[in-house]
Amino acid sequence: MSNTVLNRRKRLVRVRQAQHAMAVAETLAAQEQLQALNDNARRVARVRAELFKTDSAQLGGNFAAYREMADRLERAGKQLEGALYDAERKVDDKQGQQLEANRDKEIALRLKERTFAEVEEQREARIAAIPRARAFQLRGLK
Repeated sequence: MSNTVLNRRKRLVRVRQAQHAMAVAETLAAQEQLQALNDNARRVARVRAELFKTDSAQLGGNFAAYREMADRLERAGKQLEGALYDAERKVDDKQGQQLEANRDKEIALRLKERTFAEVEEQREARIAAIPRARAFQLRGLK
């Protein structure tokens, strides 16, 4: 193997590391989005629950307004449930992509290490093939 092959493998490792870093960033962004949606769903549920907690007697107009607000919050909560489901699927997909990118990165690293070892073996074989080098090696062993 030549240095060009080794350089290609090094470039492949850099690309795979960049892909893995991007996959991690995308996964974190998806998880943050999911967390934000969860927080919003909890807030909507809390506000809806707090609408009717007042113990004082309410006028009919106020009660109707509260009821309308509760209906709107209920619809918003149901829309958030759909968004949460989609966000959870997106997080799962991104985690799968991250796992795949990590696997590809590790494969590229092993390939580069194996290529580097082969290049070193070839260099040593060339050096050993030189008669002068062999003589020095033999003298060093005695």
